[in-house]
Amino acid sequence: MTEFEKKVAALRKRHEELLNRKNEVMEWDCSNSPFCYAENGIYEKYKNPVLTAAHIPLEWKYDFNEKDNPYLMQRIMCNATLNSGAIKWNDKYLLIVRVEGADRKSYFAVAESPNGIDNFRFWEEPITMPDDVIPATNIYDMRITKHEDGWVYGVFCAERHDDSQPGNLSAATATAGIARTKDLKTWERLPDLKTKSQQRNVVLHPEFVDGKYAFYTRPQDGFIDTGSGGGIGWALIDDITHAEVKEETIINARHYHTITEVKNGEGPHPIKTPKGWLHLAHGVRATADGLRYVLYMYMTSLDDPTKVIAQPGGYFLVPEGYEYLGDVMNVAFANGWIADEDGRVFIYYASADTRMHVATSTIDRLIDYCMNTPEDGLTTAASVETIKKLIAKNRNS
Repeated sequence: MTEFEKKVAALRKRHEELLNRKNEVMEWDCSNSPFCYAENGIYEKYKNPVLTAAHIPLEWKYDFNEKDNPYLMQRIMCNATLNSGAIKWNDKYLLIVRVEGADRKSYFAVAESPNGIDNFRFWEEPITMPDDVIPATNIYDMRITKHEDGWVYGVFCAERHDDSQPGNLSAATATAGIARTKDLKTWERLPDLKTKSQQRNVVLHPEFVDGKYAFYTRPQDGFIDTGSGGGIGWALIDDITHAEVKEETIINARHYHTITEVKNGEGPHPIKTPKGWLHLAHGVRATADGLRYVLYMYMTSLDDPTKVIAQPGGYFLVPEGYEYLGDVMNVAFANGWIADEDGRVFIYYASADTRMHVATSTIDRLIDYCMNTPEDGLTTAASVETIKKLIAKNRNS
């Protein structure tokens, strides 16, 4: 065996060890305070990320021809695996992963696991996503919806340079790209969602509403700044093959001095339960160290998906421990979860725009959390009164 062959063998061995690494529930640990993980009874986080840049297939990064690559260098480097859609498919747990290369371009790739917790492996090749009429520079953050019309839809952000500002290389526009598939391999691209405002974090509701396709939206005045956008919106669409938002209603508003002060957006499509639709969303607020992204939950009525029936105060999940560190610090983001037949829920979230994690809960626990956790009273006085009520209740128990 040549030295080159030994290097390749060692590389493949280390990669297989990573892919085969078993995951386990994270235990209470406050030894690294303030990065303290404490059980909350709502969900269990797992110790290891389910996907990192190191999980990318070696054939996507290395040229294994010794003549062409004698030093066994990575020819195409990967920067991050993040913001993944999720779906149960042929009894496997699939993530539609946003993979970001060292060149800053993102693309979609499918990673599959037998149990949803570990042993995620990418399919042989990334997804080839057809372009819209006007090609996008970058596409990312796909939400996957298995719709009752029989198609699986992917809705994602399509980013282009804002040509109205030719001298500003950071100026961008965002639209919601739409594609559909029957096998998650071959995708049909539909025209981007037509709206009056810029749109990111758009999600397709899994059922028809009044015979129409329903979208959760997030209207923005600019690519980054929400501006007059009031929160998570709702729109009904007649024809998804030429989708246009003509009327938009805010169903989950932003509020001053809350986790949604700067902006908020729907995560994956909601889960239908006997008590209502379970929603997972992200909220953003400004800090002296930049924007902080956290996850929160709310529920809407089965009879009227635009009617919020419960919203626990504060955040549901935040970056903890090493999750805090990465490309973009202090960010937790989720656009994929899977509700299993037995009631177990797999919540897939990215930390610091760098890596993918999983947390698990159940439908019953998430309903209990939403319906029995106090809402945000929006003032310090209200928060104190809420705490005092709980103290009094425990005192009298």
